[in-house]
Order: sequence, then structure tokens, then C-alpha cells
Amino acid sequence: MSNFTSRPVLRWAVPAAAAVAVVGAGVAAKTLAVAAEPDLAPRTAAELLVDVQTARLDGLSGTVVERADLGLPAIPTLTGEQSAELTSLVSGKHTLRVWYSGPDKARVSLLGTQGQSDVIHNGTDTWIWSSKTATAQHFKSDPSKAGDDKGPAAIPSDLPKTPQEAADLALKAIDPSTQVSTGNSARIAGRNAYELILRPRDTASLVGEIRLAIDAQEKLPLRVQVLAKGQASPAFEVAFTQVSFTRPDDAQFVFNPPAGTKVEEADPDKLAEEHQQKQPDPTKQGEEPKTTVVGTGWTSVFVMRAGGGAQADPAEAKKAEDVISQLPAGNGGRTFNSKLFSVLITDDGRVLVGAVTPERLAQVAADPAAQLK
Repeated sequence: MSNFTSRPVLRWAVPAAAAVAVVGAGVAAKTLAVAAEPDLAPRTAAELLVDVQTARLDGLSGTVVERADLGLPAIPTLTGEQSAELTSLVSGKHTLRVWYSGPDKARVSLLGTQGQSDVIHNGTDTWIWSSKTATAQHFKSDPSKAGDDKGPAAIPSDLPKTPQEAADLALKAIDPSTQVSTGNSARIAGRNAYELILRPRDTASLVGEIRLAIDAQEKLPLRVQVLAKGQASPAFEVAFTQVSFTRPDDAQFVFNPPAGTKVEEADPDKLAEEHQQKQPDPTKQGEEPKTTVVGTGWTSVFVMRAGGGAQADPAEAKKAEDVISQLPAGNGGRTFNSKLFSVLITDDGRVLVGAVTPERLAQVAADPAAQLK
């Protein structure tokens, strides 16, 4: 079993799996374009899959650059290249520092010109801190509930923050609908790397391919790129610019709230209970299922009911309605498509999302399996 899928903390804080700086423009891109490929011993796609799924990690620190160019609308709360909020990763370019020292010690720091956001996990303590708001949330887990992962699970996350997170998601996509091959070797963050390429066999997918650059020595992904169909540059990329596989000093995982920081003691059990209360109860008479998935593999479509019921914030609901009303009408509702995914909000109150065209979503919307009745 993969060391990463068996250790929950690694899914959010360890960037040794899914760089040279994200190659968007400038000197770095030009340098990469002419750099010679490292001379590595041949390895098959099957061997690389075994490598990345069985790699072990004791410690790591480094700098990660994440860039998302999904074609999202220019909404101020989503964009901004210099944002230091963890929820801003869906758009623009972001720089993060990461540290990992075993399954009980991990840290992610999102850097920006106007502030910094940190997530620090140390034993039973998890801190989420924002310099912009001068606030910190502290989660204290119960040692008797080992493996509940409630602290890290509460971390805001829109897109993968590290190559490891991205790689984990990509590897889950491997099934008979996926073509797996090798690409060119590369020099990333000063280290030699193999390239593993995943491509959907179903031509209806908007995803062209996913590229994983795997460290030749440590067998851990250093960069993950997602390319939309017909596009030469990544729509999403997360990569190391600098990395060390030496275990960091324990001081990196000690958080002392700066002066003036408002600290909130958060109860993971209470948060989980509040979340559960907001979920529909299928045992109630007349209650309809609220979500379903139609199809399999790369072209599966997620379907859910719009609206939050009695607990929905009226102001937030009004904002959502205003945004929806500005989307183009067609295919039985309001549609929006980006480079990698499409969204259809039907007239009867359903939301369909998938890495497929709006036309495909309309077909799924008419499927009896997607009626949620």
C-alpha cells in the first residue's frame, strides 16, 4: 500500500508526490526549454507506478509553486496572484513552503505579499493561522481516537496544495479507462525525474492528460501537471522549486501565536456534529437523495440538489442567485464551462459537474439516474 494513502496527514501536507518553478514565462521557462534531458536508466510505466505507490518518506522540506489557469470568471474572491488565503488556490499563482517530519508533524505555509496563512500539525495539535485576519484556530485531537484525521480534515482546500495531493488524486483515476505511458525525463528542482503520463481513453473527457514527474532516487512526485484537451500548457500545475529530503527541525512544528492574535479553541467533534446536522436525513419520510454520480471513470458526472434548506444564509443565497442569473442559458438551465470541467444548473434546481462538455451534462440531466427522485 502506498505510504501516502495510508497516512492521512500526507494527503494535505507532504509535497513529495500530485519542479523547477512552474513554467509559465520568463527566464525559468526559457532555461527549461533548452535544458538537456537527464540520462536515466529506462523504466516502464508499470515500474514507475509501483515506484510512486510504494515510496516511503521520513522527512522533507521545500518550496512549492502552484498555478491554476482553469478559465474561471474573474470573481474577486477567487482571483489574485498575491493572495495568502488557503481558499484562494483555485486561481492564479501561489507559493507555499512545506515541512514534513513523520505522520504526526507537518506544516504548510501559503505566502503572499499581503500576508501568510499556515497550517501546522504537531501530534494532537493542529493550528490554522492567518496573519491577514490575525486569527488562529486550534484543534486538539483525542489520542484515543487515533486516525480520525479531524484536524487536517478541517483545512480549507479547493485544489491540491502539493504535488503529493495532486498525485494521489491522479493515481485514483487509473482504471481500464486510463492509458498509462512514459514521457521524457526531466530536471526538476535540481533533481532527476522520470515522467509518467495518464490519458483518458474516453474522448468525451475535457482532460487531455496528466503528467507526473517522479524523483529518480526517492520515487516521489516532484511535479504534477493537468492539461486540458488540445492545450499545450497546463491548466493546473503544482511543483517543487526547491526540495530537501532531510527531516526538518522540530522547531518548525511549534506554533506560538503572534502578539495580537485572536485564538479560537475549536472542537473537532462539535464541528463534525454540526456538519452532520446539515446533511439530509434519508430516513425521514419524503426526503429525496441529494447527490449521486452518473457514469464512471473520467467522464463521470456528479449531481446534487441546489439550495441549503432552512439553514441557508439568505444573504449568501441571494449572492448565489445573482451569479447564476448571469450565466448563459441553454441545455435546460444555466451553464458554465472551464478548460477542465463544466457546470450545469438545471431549471428544476439540480447542479451537475463533470470533466465533460455542457452538452454531455445536458444528456446526463435527462437520465433517470440523475433525477434525484
